[in-house]
Amino acid sequence: MGSRKPLVHNRIRTAVVLGGTGWVGRFVCAELAQRGARVVAVARGHTEGLRCDRFVSLDLSRASAATTATLLHEESADVVVNATDAANATDGWDRTETELQRANVALVEQVLRAVRTQPRPVRLVHLGTMHEYTPVDFGVAVDESAACVPESAYARTKLAGSQAVLDAASAGAVDAIVLRSVNVSGPQPSRASLPGKLVTLLTSGQVRLPIADAHRDWLDVRDLARAVVAAAQRPGVCGVVNIGSGRAVAMREFVETFVREAGFPQSVIEDLPTEVRGYGGSWLQADVGRAVDLLDWQPRWSLQESLRDMWTSR
Repeated sequence: MGSRKPLVHNRIRTAVVLGGTGWVGRFVCAELAQRGARVVAVARGHTEGLRCDRFVSLDLSRASAATTATLLHEESADVVVNATDAANATDGWDRTETELQRANVALVEQVLRAVRTQPRPVRLVHLGTMHEYTPVDFGVAVDESAACVPESAYARTKLAGSQAVLDAASAGAVDAIVLRSVNVSGPQPSRASLPGKLVTLLTSGQVRLPIADAHRDWLDVRDLARAVVAAAQRPGVCGVVNIGSGRAVAMREFVETFVREAGFPQSVIEDLPTEVRGYGGSWLQADVGRAVDLLDWQPRWSLQESLRDMWTSR
């Protein structure tokens, strides 16, 4: 690998976090605030413990581009983070394709229109998902050149939203980057996520659920937030960047590690004999070399630390 160009670190003055009350959005807000940025969180409803300078109540899935553009202008935003995700909702995985189109595609398109109309440069960081890629063979680390033919309606609509961002950036209409994230774990998980469901189950003293025969790459939510800020600070760095731990873990190992880190015996786990609906095939591991090179980023929290903090933060 040749020598790298010096990385540009722009100071973030005001960041608007769309979906700021979601699991990822809350940690992005906290990381931005920790770095000294003025943070404006945007979501339908406020949540306790949200770290931001201002909260704006707005249903982004129904807001017009003009409304969002006015918000960005009035707040003098120089960074916009799109951390909205239909899967964060309680019924996220069970939404119809029409609902997913509105949340993952139409919303992104109106954000792009809003960003393009700003009189000052705005850096857009869009959060996609590793499930946008075509499922790969066991043992293959997925890099950014991999094909994108996802299997589920959720992943298809996430890909369409990400592609809209990439097309706009390629045309020079916006300064934007797409971060494709693996599954996240860590403190204060969304109740709709598998980590959140595990916390709820273990609180009752018994983890009864079907465990998929699959391997997944897991990343602490705080590491994802750090990656978002790293991307926000590097204007002109565009395209797709994978964000993950770079290690695939069997789902049974993931569950067993969580139970062990929470201080429970493995006997509390009961694997129900039910077919598991999975996304992204039986194997998913991110190649994060591009993130290391372009963002000077790599994960800090181990899976054990992440799952331990996931339990203690309940």
